[in-house]
Amino acid sequence: MKIEIWSDVACPWCYIGKRRFETALAQFPHRDSVDIEWKSYQLDPSVPEHYDGTELDYLSNRKGMAPEQVKQMFAHVTETAKGEGLDYHFDKVVVANSFTAHRLIHLAASHGRQDAAKEQLLSDHFEHGKDIGNQEYLTELGASLQLPADEVAELFTSDKYTDAVNQDINEARAIGVTGVPFFVIDRKYGISGAQPADLFSQALNQAWQEANPLIPVGASDAEACGPDGCAV
Repeated sequence: MKIEIWSDVACPWCYIGKRRFETALAQFPHRDSVDIEWKSYQLDPSVPEHYDGTELDYLSNRKGMAPEQVKQMFAHVTETAKGEGLDYHFDKVVVANSFTAHRLIHLAASHGRQDAAKEQLLSDHFEHGKDIGNQEYLTELGASLQLPADEVAELFTSDKYTDAVNQDINEARAIGVTGVPFFVIDRKYGISGAQPADLFSQALNQAWQEANPLIPVGASDAEACGPDGCAV
């Protein structure tokens, strides 16, 4: 089973959705047969590499949201995240363009470390106030993921993986993704948003059963037992 997940490192619901999906996957009996691929997406490609202001300033000034509305949203998302074991601190969030971080995730994928990269970027951004657009931070992250230092350095001197990130974003547009997180199972089922773990479980089981139907073997009238007793 192939599951593709479009997500942005700068999206608070994407981290919550990741946790809820992982909860469902941990309970899925065929989880070892599931191949997961993280796909790039940018909620706001126009964010500068370094934004001089807080997350509250950004949403108020650039998105036109009332400050009080933003604070209420922060409180709601923080409380929801806490229910998934996440510790958000919106007052520490550093607003930054996520494009290079997505390129790093693609690099990590080439070394089998994609999920670890995604997890650390989300945690560092929302829980620890790290600057996900900062070269020094991304270099340190690459080292912690045991990625080749020369390949990490190449991200800042070339456009490597730029096409891959843009391809993900264009592909999202082509299949009708308008928000993230967005989960696609076997290119058949689309799940939008940070849905409850139970819904993810239902989708996983349904997709598996349709892809792996039971095939009856032998006569259908052979002796068997049922709710009403056994055949005589």
